[in-house]
Amino acid sequence: MYNIAIYVYLFAVKVVALFKEKPSKMVKGHREVFEILRNKIDRNARYIWFHAASLGEFEQGRPLIERIRKEYPEYKILQTFFSPSGYEVRKNYEGADIVCYLPFDTPGNVRKFMELANPCMAFFIKYEFWQNYLNALYEKGIPVYSVSSIFRPNQIFFRWYGKDYRKVLKKFTHLFVQNEVSKQLLAGIGVDKVTVAGDTRFDRVLDICAAAKQLPLVQKFKGDALTFVAGSSWGPDEEIFIQYFNNHPEVKLVIAPHVVSDGHLKEIISKLQCTSIRYTQATEENVSDARCLIIDCYGLLSSIYRYGEISYVGGGFGVGIHNVLEAAVYGIPVVFGPNNKKFREAQHLLEKKGGFEIKDYKDFECLLDKLLADKTYLEQSGKAAGDYVKHNAGALDKIMQSIPF
Repeated sequence: MYNIAIYVYLFAVKVVALFKEKPSKMVKGHREVFEILRNKIDRNARYIWFHAASLGEFEQGRPLIERIRKEYPEYKILQTFFSPSGYEVRKNYEGADIVCYLPFDTPGNVRKFMELANPCMAFFIKYEFWQNYLNALYEKGIPVYSVSSIFRPNQIFFRWYGKDYRKVLKKFTHLFVQNEVSKQLLAGIGVDKVTVAGDTRFDRVLDICAAAKQLPLVQKFKGDALTFVAGSSWGPDEEIFIQYFNNHPEVKLVIAPHVVSDGHLKEIISKLQCTSIRYTQATEENVSDARCLIIDCYGLLSSIYRYGEISYVGGGFGVGIHNVLEAAVYGIPVVFGPNNKKFREAQHLLEKKGGFEIKDYKDFECLLDKLLADKTYLEQSGKAAGDYVKHNAGALDKIMQSIPF
């Protein structure tokens, strides 16, 4: 039944690929995998294989890759992705020796992949439970670990009809899960090689914070002013916070929109009633005269949060909020929209009083008025956010200490 489902899925993706760009990239990339492996695999080397579905999962596995590279340089790293949203962004990732797609989990693809890659160890990140690949690793005696995985009662493994599929979990050498609930659920179906390690994303954002770029133009823009940094914002987010800051000249505003396009940037500028400047057009001479700095390029946001006293993370009025940990790690309060219920870290920040949900302009106005008027409240909120990140770090050390390299 599983193999039939995989073949049906593969057929559906190929059909959709005729009409849409993202599936088309996936199909093309999957066709190239075996040629990439034939040309790049060093037969005299030992490869540790990391697999992540997409970019978010990759970021959870990345701290482990980089720790292994540092402490065990004798290994080479093979990084695979299933989705173009991961591969297209990280195909040139220097932390891996080879980066490619993972072919669909058909028996034939698995045989070819395992013959060519021949890994000595494998790590599947979070939700990756490909049955045929796991069976092949298990049969060859290759250790395979699940990292930062999280389980919920409604998953197929814990349903009455999931008896056969739950066997796949017993193929893992060990599972490093995020919380105690996951461990208890697994124990209930006889899976006991489990450690509650936590989420490696906390380790990742601490690494990012430690390596944050110095951005002289942003520092010059900020000066001595209290600064509000809005990251990964969308139109509905901007409608709210721009309206507020148009009426508060004492605060400076940095906007790093999720979509950096001329159309969206012009839309932002049209809403502003104050002087603004785009980052790529800023100079030491003109940047401090602006009240709003618009980040019109990618790759700076995680470093820009350090210049704010208050942060806003966008997406909460759409499909869901973006990465709140990137802001919280700097010890500043994090504000976000209402679509945050499926994001554990946002829920925890709300509980710790380091994060704040706003549903409309009135909510935002009341919150910002309080944060700006009460310095102690602002500092306590920021400390709560920063402490939450620090207290939940350490997953990486637990994993590294448990794996025999």
